[in-house]
Amino acid sequence: MNAAAIPDVLVKPLSRAPVDSQEYEMCEHKGIGHPDTITDAVCEAASRELSLAYRERFGRILHHNLDKGLLIAGSSAPRFGGGTINEPMKIIICGRATTRGGKIDVREIAIAAARRYLQQHICCDPDHFGIATEIKEGSSNLQTVMPGRRETVLANDTSFGVGFAPYSRLEQAVLRLAGILKSDEFRRDFPAAGDDFKIMAHRRDSHGVPVMTVALAMIDKHVRSSGHYFLLKQAILDRLLSSPAAPAEIRINVLDDMDSKDEQGIYLTVTGLSAEMGDDGQVGRGNRACGLITPNRAMSLEAVAGKNPVSHVGKIYNVMATLMAQDIHENIEAVEEINMLLLSAIGRPIGQPQAAVAELSVKGEITAALDGRVRAIVHGWLANADQVTDLILNQKAPLY
Repeated sequence: MNAAAIPDVLVKPLSRAPVDSQEYEMCEHKGIGHPDTITDAVCEAASRELSLAYRERFGRILHHNLDKGLLIAGSSAPRFGGGTINEPMKIIICGRATTRGGKIDVREIAIAAARRYLQQHICCDPDHFGIATEIKEGSSNLQTVMPGRRETVLANDTSFGVGFAPYSRLEQAVLRLAGILKSDEFRRDFPAAGDDFKIMAHRRDSHGVPVMTVALAMIDKHVRSSGHYFLLKQAILDRLLSSPAAPAEIRINVLDDMDSKDEQGIYLTVTGLSAEMGDDGQVGRGNRACGLITPNRAMSLEAVAGKNPVSHVGKIYNVMATLMAQDIHENIEAVEEINMLLLSAIGRPIGQPQAAVAELSVKGEITAALDGRVRAIVHGWLANADQVTDLILNQKAPLY
């Protein structure tokens, strides 16, 4: 990147108190089987496999965005010992993709990628899902932002991305709890626990005990009766309370009717997914690139999942801002907390944002030397934006 093209970086004090010291905090995580997470994941899988197919057939990734997805809930009849799926769930992958005049079957690639993701990551029978696509050719002017005749990748939208570091104590606790709920050990010990879970956490006072509300779908074939359901629920609660995520007040399936004598009034499913009957899913409604939904922090409403990993700043800048923030926090000891913001301009090179802002909470003052170190890290990432593309394709980037 030549000197004239190096973007200015504004390095400034954090405009609010660090999250850990704020009086109140809340955050949310949607688990791997949540309808919104499934929809994000299958659209991302479709984009990734299409990107790899483009590279193999044409030598480069062509323009596409498969970031409009919907999961339509099915119909089920849970029963102790095993119920039935009466109507399958349906996933629709929607977007735009280059076909080069029909030389590549984007529909076939997208459906195969979605099916493969479900087989590898969701425990229920993938035949309980129908998969359809609504993918059409993109506009010619947006196709020109991709590398081809030019070497420089241009932003295909005017948008912003945000990232932060480090995770607050509450955020870390939520991620630890999520890790336990999806771990092989937990699944082995509690086969009744479904893939679909959600954690909503909050705390009052900077050192207050967090309250975590967990919604966890239970699989009917592993539950003998309502009494057995409540015994399993208590055993799961005991396990979570003894976990590294504690100390915390943890509540599980708070809508349950404690007087229930049958399948009604408890969170019982056939597949371990609420999408079998109770809940639909949509791309962009789930976790941000940090893996959480964090209302105490700056957030972008852009859906990271499904966007092309080359020119769509709704994806690139959210991932890059997150990686920048982590890099700065890990490598500059004086930085206690950082918010990183990037603003693109459609048609300008990815490495030349309209604005790059690093908001810092530091030990002491923001000196000229510290300012220079922050700028150097930001410039390094912007000068090598293609490495973000590679991290995404190699599934090593924060996405959801």
